[in-house]
Amino acid sequence: MIITLHFNAKQWQADFSQPLDISIPLKEGDLNPTCYYAEPVKFETIEMGNFIGSVERGGSVNYQKVSLTPHGNGTHTECYGHLVADPKVTLNSLLKTFHFITEVISLRPMSVGNGDMLITLESLKQQIKHPTAKALVIRTHPNDDQKKTRQYSGTNPPYLEAALTQYLAENGIEHLLLDLPSVDREVDGGALSAHKAFWKLEGPVRKHCTITELTYVPEHVPDGLYLLNLQITSLEIDASPSKPVLYKLTEFLP
Repeated sequence: MIITLHFNAKQWQADFSQPLDISIPLKEGDLNPTCYYAEPVKFETIEMGNFIGSVERGGSVNYQKVSLTPHGNGTHTECYGHLVADPKVTLNSLLKTFHFITEVISLRPMSVGNGDMLITLESLKQQIKHPTAKALVIRTHPNDDQKKTRQYSGTNPPYLEAALTQYLAENGIEHLLLDLPSVDREVDGGALSAHKAFWKLEGPVRKHCTITELTYVPEHVPDGLYLLNLQITSLEIDASPSKPVLYKLTEFLP
């Protein structure tokens, strides 16, 4: 199915039969990207009396419990509730629309004085072409498929300059997606300056905005303009495993 939409005084088309899933499927065990010392994802077969929730083991149905840490295991989307004390601030209560015009850009972290690898505002400004889009996907280079299973804990991965997320907030980008475990430094003494700048926690808070981390954008997906479908689970918590799906936008000339 092909849809037509309007953006920046032009008409664009997206083909819903050509989805580009940039989430990382969660598997049991260690074959997932993990950060912040989260325990591995666990799938546990439910057993009660004579019942066993495994067809392979002779049961009538498969029936499992899943244990995971949204912020630490695989692709996840978070809201500003990640940083505030109010348990009523949940992703499910704030994210009410799920389709957004988005731009995909590729950036390379640069080494700074302390040895950290940083995505800078200057590098973003050199690459971004559609700053009025509502969402932005950042793919970092190098972009090997080891991102699908990388164990980030204790490695001080690349992160974003706080000025970059402040720039996104000032330009109205509401949904930020990236293939790193966090927009902030792994250990920063609780500063979380890039998170805070994006959500404007000093006020007025951008309550409807989200950050999605640990995506994976394959190399065959070119930089450019897309329609994003941001799918989450209906959990009343600050973050959820998520499934961002892109649809390439092409200009339509009637």
